[in-house]
Amino acid sequence: MIINVYPPRDGAADARFEMLMQQMDHASETRRKIRCLPAEWAPQSGVQLTWPHEDTDWADRLEEVTETYLRMAFEIAKREPLIIVTPKPDEVETLLRQRMPKAALEQISLFECPTDDTWARDHGFITIEDTDGLHLMDFRFNGWGGKFPAEHDDAINARLAQSGMFCGLYDSALDFELEGGAIESDGAGTLLTTAACLLNPNRRRRGDAVSTPDKAAVERLLGERLGAKRVLWLHHGYLAGDDTDSHIDTLARLCPNQTIAYVKCEDTADEHYDELHAMEEELMAFRTAEGEPYRLLPLPMPAPCLLDDERLPATYANFLILNDAVLVPVYAQPQTDEVALRQIAKAFPGRDIVGIDCRTLIVQHGSLHCCTMQFPRGVFGMGLGEQRPETSSPAMTKEQQDAES
Repeated sequence: MIINVYPPRDGAADARFEMLMQQMDHASETRRKIRCLPAEWAPQSGVQLTWPHEDTDWADRLEEVTETYLRMAFEIAKREPLIIVTPKPDEVETLLRQRMPKAALEQISLFECPTDDTWARDHGFITIEDTDGLHLMDFRFNGWGGKFPAEHDDAINARLAQSGMFCGLYDSALDFELEGGAIESDGAGTLLTTAACLLNPNRRRRGDAVSTPDKAAVERLLGERLGAKRVLWLHHGYLAGDDTDSHIDTLARLCPNQTIAYVKCEDTADEHYDELHAMEEELMAFRTAEGEPYRLLPLPMPAPCLLDDERLPATYANFLILNDAVLVPVYAQPQTDEVALRQIAKAFPGRDIVGIDCRTLIVQHGSLHCCTMQFPRGVFGMGLGEQRPETSSPAMTKEQQDAES
């Protein structure tokens, strides 16, 4: 089902969510017992948004971007739990109570915390499953190689771990800069990434676990920390206006059933054509762990979105996968929007495909996936005003876990 409008809702989201969780649990009852980074389409316990405010780069269009965040929050919270990080929880709660139906409000938790900006994908936890449970990996975030202030955002994960809102083992990985938008996982040991980002010298510094842009060393670290058995590297592909050094989630996405959805440029006069054509050839040469070619689903390029003659990084690849839906960025371009929605529906049969207008988000060079971070089942789940039961196990450091055992 493809949804392009903000639909009304009148309840039953909680029962629907629990029924879905039971179905997904049954489908995945043989849980992986090795270290791995779950695929985004694996069962989720919730999603994080980091809310815009007047001290972020959104100050000059705060009302406009807040509407986009309200739309994202609604589409997430009517399906699964949502945590909103904000330095002004009272203001955000008042707004949500004015604009959200009760069923969505019951799925939302607020966490008070100083923030620099709003890109939860890149400052949020990267959650790993291992034989001893869930690991909340806190990698360093430095504003995409020092381009923007990030001191507050880099501290969000440690504050969340201390709050007792999350379950799992807090794992400091601050000796390595890694943003969530830079990696894609199939949940079975394969990572997809770009050399332009992970091997960029601006992500490395003296004293790091990997202090030089060395591919073999980065692959070893990804194996140790994320359980990666193999890494597929793209050496081509970029978007004009992007300031992440070619994050993979703007270019190509791993999907179920050995599928990769990717941005394809067919206009030979477009500045992206040569790089994206070369990227497509790389994707065609990739093989699955079983030695088979991937099923490739091309996504169209939107017509250029401009701001003061600057081309903005509009991409349909920046979609968010939820338990029963996929939220897809659209750009008020009916022809390409509809093609993108149909293509993504092919990759996710049985999920609602929901278009969300992201023209405001690309003004600050990000889109829908960049604003969000999902958590696997077992990490999180509370409603607005709810308190976590005393019997739950909050995130702990390894030293605390060892002391308890």
